Amino acid sequence: MYGVFFEDINNAADGGLYAEMVRNRSFEFRPVDNASYTAMTGWARSGGVGTVGAVDDDGRLNARNRTYLRMGLDSEPLRVTNGGFAAGMAVHQGGRYDFSVWARSDAAGGTPLTVTLHDAAGRALARPLAVTAAGDTWTKYAGVLRATGSSDAGRLSVTAAGAGTLRLDMISLFPRDTFHGRPNGLRADLARKVADLRPSFVRFPGGCLVNTGSMYPYDEANGFPRARAYQWKDTVGPVETRATNANFWGYNQSYGLGYYEYFQFSEDIGAMPLPVVPALVTGCGQNRATDDEALLRRHIQDTLDLIEFANGPQTSTWGSLRARMGHPRPFGLTALAVGNEENLPDQYFANFQRFRAAIESAYPEITVIGNTGPDDQGVTFDRLWALNRAAGTEMVDEHYYNSPAWFLQNNRRYDSYDRGGPQVFLGEYASQNNRLFNALSEAAFMTGLERNADVVRQASYAPLLASVDSTQWTPDMIWFDNDDSWGSTSYEVQKLFMNNVGDRVVPSRATGRVVEPQPITGAIGLSTWATAARYDDVKVTAPDGTVLFADDFSAGAGNWTPLAGRGTWSVIDGAYAQTDVTAENTLVKGGPTLPSEYDLTLTATKTAGNEGFLVAFGLKDVDNWYWWNLGGWNNTQGAVEKASGGAKEQLLTRPDRIETGKTYNLRAEVRGTRVRLFVDGELWGSIADDRATEPFAQVVTQDGRDLIVKVVNAQDTPATTTIDLSGRDVAPRARMTVITGDPQAQNTGTAHPIAPVTTTLKGVASTFTHTFLPNSVTFLRIRQR
Repeated sequence: MYGVFFEDINNAADGGLYAEMVRNRSFEFRPVDNASYTAMTGWARSGGVGTVGAVDDDGRLNARNRTYLRMGLDSEPLRVTNGGFAAGMAVHQGGRYDFSVWARSDAAGGTPLTVTLHDAAGRALARPLAVTAAGDTWTKYAGVLRATGSSDAGRLSVTAAGAGTLRLDMISLFPRDTFHGRPNGLRADLARKVADLRPSFVRFPGGCLVNTGSMYPYDEANGFPRARAYQWKDTVGPVETRATNANFWGYNQSYGLGYYEYFQFSEDIGAMPLPVVPALVTGCGQNRATDDEALLRRHIQDTLDLIEFANGPQTSTWGSLRARMGHPRPFGLTALAVGNEENLPDQYFANFQRFRAAIESAYPEITVIGNTGPDDQGVTFDRLWALNRAAGTEMVDEHYYNSPAWFLQNNRRYDSYDRGGPQVFLGEYASQNNRLFNALSEAAFMTGLERNADVVRQASYAPLLASVDSTQWTPDMIWFDNDDSWGSTSYEVQKLFMNNVGDRVVPSRATGRVVEPQPITGAIGLSTWATAARYDDVKVTAPDGTVLFADDFSAGAGNWTPLAGRGTWSVIDGAYAQTDVTAENTLVKGGPTLPSEYDLTLTATKTAGNEGFLVAFGLKDVDNWYWWNLGGWNNTQGAVEKASGGAKEQLLTRPDRIETGKTYNLRAEVRGTRVRLFVDGELWGSIADDRATEPFAQVVTQDGRDLIVKVVNAQDTPATTTIDLSGRDVAPRARMTVITGDPQAQNTGTAHPIAPVTTTLKGVASTFTHTFLPNSVTFLRIRQR
């Protein structure tokens, strides 16, 4: 049931799972990847009076590896040094490191190169390696550096001597100790942590990498587009011929970790590979469909070729490439997903049907997975579910990232799903933070996933990996720096579930404390996100018309208090204006704490920027509020969002757009747990935040002769519970594994307070009593006799 989802976000690939130690090894970094980048990012020159620079000309290594390093040598040695990723290269005494470089030299006798490993102060970490670049054609040179010292701030230097022109490309350094010892392999500690989860599948390569940017190929005819959707053919074959890309998350993506490596890793850890291919409809805030019939046919054929690459015989075109790369046997692909979080449901589904028909015709054994957009509800979600259900799609991918409260309120989400409809692949989910309380809320939700395993066939927490030195998204399951890695609290909980799944669900039920929903109370607020806007004529009235608060800003902004501490707010021409178009979440609070029933009216005008308006109600503080988000997600979606302890969830989503310069009349009617929202007098949407919270949750599965009783107590008090096994004859002792601690605790590189503890529980019987600790996940493995 449980697997992992890998996306190159948070530097998860280059500088992370992919074991290459040299940053920008092929001099392909560009400002399109990141505004601070140049082709020499990661490199520094020293010594000599010659010239050093990255060059893009006809002397390149190959057409897809566009840029190389050219050194104009004089009589003095000239050095280039690479500092690796983050703080530097992690070098361990006694370790072996495989160096390679592609080079060409026009010097008659060749150019001698000296390769050294050293720390930031220049202290040698290995004996130098001598290489001579001979001849003016590109040739690969390789050697081994044996570490004589250790450092987590290592540097690699290449020093050239003599005269003439030297060209270098693909300067590479790999630890010999990769996962399973594979060349061009994976960082061993990170791969082992994933393997220790025992995932049943690996979903890859994304995520937003799959459905953003250009859908055209990386070739001369299309101008070598750098910001492209991930296309699998760019990532196979010799690494020096693979394309590069502007990663959606703001850095360069080398594709050294490509489809072959993903398939190999899946096989190495005993997991099913589950690739995701582009559907030619972008998402993640871009939301456009590529209308190019020839391109659509090419992507469909690429997907068929991908299946052949994975499963075809060595005699086939793409199966032979797999064999040449080192894997003659098929990988055994059984499923793939088309698209990821598309917000244009009809355009996406039309393309999905084209992919599905072609795949089912050529490979009827392959399960083709659709999706439902980026949210757990809303217009797009409902439309895509309807389309998938009507078309008889076998499996549908759901994604959501919500607050811990949402997970504690939605244990029964799948109880009412249609058993005759598509099955669910929960491809991405997490609660928003990495504290124990987040892991507890996810665990409570997972008991509901297991109870509904006939509908929810696969589930994967996301994202998988995050560098502490470059993070674009939290929460994440496994964190790392250049020399160490550790599992988050969610990792520990996921590992416990994934290592104790069982074969089938044993019907069970429990009674426990339920927290009833509370009416929406608090103040009102205003905010913006990467947008400048003007607000005016704010009024709050009771249902009987009594004015509770009003402000036309004629007397200034004295009724408003900054909460977020961002943005530039001032009264301009009698309206309250936020003028900073770069600031995100500029929340200000207005007026008194309000009762649970009132009407809020105001006018709003967008003056510049990327999005629209944020109008808050039920505002308690900067971490606890509701807001009406109009024109969010780069002016493509609207939502009602709720923040609890700083973690957000969407209560409603729908397509939406705000025009610059147009004044909108906005109205919110708050009635207890229900809210209705109007734009210019027309109903925009409504919500009911009326789900009860269930902090005590359980499920029982059977693993051979063992019953696995899984109990989550996500509250600050112990839960003394009678367990009735309906007369089953069981052993008097059971293995008990508990994860517990401070609900605000989190695991870090220096402290790991949250970890499982396994002991023996005595006194087990057909009926027995046990006290489950506060803020705990408990697994009881009970042997049936």
